[in-house]
Amino acid sequence: MQITRQADYALRALLYLAELQLNENQKAATSQIAKEKEIPPSFLAKIISQLSIAGLIHTKRGAGGGVSLSRKATEISLLDVVEAIDGPITLNECTQDPSICSFGESCPIHEVWCETQTELVEKLRSITFDKLIAKEKSKAL
Repeated sequence: MQITRQADYALRALLYLAELQLNENQKAATSQIAKEKEIPPSFLAKIISQLSIAGLIHTKRGAGGGVSLSRKATEISLLDVVEAIDGPITLNECTQDPSICSFGESCPIHEVWCETQTELVEKLRSITFDKLIAKEKSKAL
């Protein structure tokens, strides 16, 4: 399994906005985010739209405008962002609907997929952007 490039860029953008929020509580222009996090500007515009629709960020056009988090960095997890971009995490289609597989829930692999998916979702849910920033700061010391 590999997250999409779009989800990776969205995570980078949210990390940048979280850093701003924790340090100065200010907005950023999309051009600034694109430059700082090495995201193609045209791609970032689509990502910003999806994140806004998901309620993770606020956008404001014009003078005094920009992009900012809609909630505190402590309240936004990696899972929130990945699912906003890629949809629910599913390791195999049978984890959502065992009837798709001709072996159903009697398949010995089904349980492994379900457990692994649950562990991954819980791990991503437990990591919020403030924790990522704290980890980054501790490595810089």
